[in-house]
Amino acid sequence: MPEITIPATDGSGSFSAYLAMPRQVPAGAVVMIQEIFGVNHAMRALSDWVADMGFIAISPDLFWRLEPGVQLTDSSEAEWQRAFDLMNRFDQAKGVEDLKATLQTARGLPGCNGKAGTMGFCLGGRLAFMMATQSDADVNISYYGVGIDGLLGDAGKIRAPLLLHIAERDRFVPAEAREKIVAGLADKPDVAVHVYPGVDHAFARMGGHSWDGRAATIANGRTAELLARVLG
Repeated sequence: MPEITIPATDGSGSFSAYLAMPRQVPAGAVVMIQEIFGVNHAMRALSDWVADMGFIAISPDLFWRLEPGVQLTDSSEAEWQRAFDLMNRFDQAKGVEDLKATLQTARGLPGCNGKAGTMGFCLGGRLAFMMATQSDADVNISYYGVGIDGLLGDAGKIRAPLLLHIAERDRFVPAEAREKIVAGLADKPDVAVHVYPGVDHAFARMGGHSWDGRAATIANGRTAELLARVLG
């Protein structure tokens, strides 16, 4: 699949994005938001999966201001350390700006029906929540987002459907934080929060250290149903 180039809205340059097209258009678009490992094989495979479901998938390189083209895995300690270093230096506000630019680009792509949402994982799951409160995305989906309990003060700004997939035993989201998220979003009519028992962070990354086929299949089914309902 090709890569496209997207200009940054602050005039600081441009960044690449992996693009996966469905077999038939017009179709809705999904901005795929990376984990801390960059737009790696896993993110490209997930984008291909979304395209196979019938949506345009576009995964922007959010680390481009630090180091363009990062593609790490979770298979070595050195890669984990490098990924955490990138995450700690990453400007999340700029990341949201780049995601908004990607959203605008996605809506204007040939074959897009004008509807576009986001789907993020890990760091991307947090950013998907931020897009739910800071952008006009038509739908937002968060897989095991980190630190969302600290963002609940903005929950009143959510205007579009939001779906959160949370791992019960997420090593990066303590039980107290999980309970705070569930309680804090319980009264939001267009927000769905699902907790998957017995699984760890990244349970839906096929081939990853915490892959769980049952939980991933259930979560992905909910994702597919929501995308089909909102994006067409």
